[in-house]
Amino acid sequence: MAMATTVTTASITSVTVEVADPEAAHRFHTALGVDTHIRLRASEAHSTGFRGFTLALTVSRPATVDSFLSTAVDAGATVLKPATKSLWGYGGVVQAPDGTIWKVATSAKKDTGPATREIDEIVLLLGVEDVKASKRFYVDRGLTVARSFGGKYAEFASDESSPVKLALYKRRGLAKDLGVPADGTGSHRIVLGSTAGSFTDPDGFAWEAATSLTSAPSTASAQS
Repeated sequence: MAMATTVTTASITSVTVEVADPEAAHRFHTALGVDTHIRLRASEAHSTGFRGFTLALTVSRPATVDSFLSTAVDAGATVLKPATKSLWGYGGVVQAPDGTIWKVATSAKKDTGPATREIDEIVLLLGVEDVKASKRFYVDRGLTVARSFGGKYAEFASDESSPVKLALYKRRGLAKDLGVPADGTGSHRIVLGSTAGSFTDPDGFAWEAATSLTSAPSTASAQS
């Protein structure tokens, strides 16, 4: 059953992807148009297989999906799932040179105009073992549920200052949707900043106290 609310007491203030080569990753992010939304941090933390998350761009129409996916491939990304129509709309999945998986999608099935470079929304989907338990964990830390569908999916409210919207999805279901095996070990290679302070969630995703967002990639090393 879906639930709705309009008030949130805690929010995401930053999303930091840990990469081996911040300068190369920054070039990719700039090409994709997300360089002002996602931070980068140098890290050699061990990580294999599925890192347990994806960053998803929601756009207005299929032509825009194709445009972003084409840009990503030109910038070095690997196609995991070519853009196709589905019951919910149109979208595809790519993996950036740094290993981060990006999904680009729209709920529209037909174009009503030419492609644009506008991103309507960036969603961080965390793959978790128990959606209900993780949802309770985040609610206890001040986040507010915007939508929830049983033990399958949960989405949290965000404000205009948040660079992304946070959502939870079953890990195996998320991996299947992205076209990759669900197994993975080591660091998630992602750290979230929040007004809720520093903590680690039940699935090992690391959060740190809020700091101001800068567009330049950081060179500090950390392991999530």
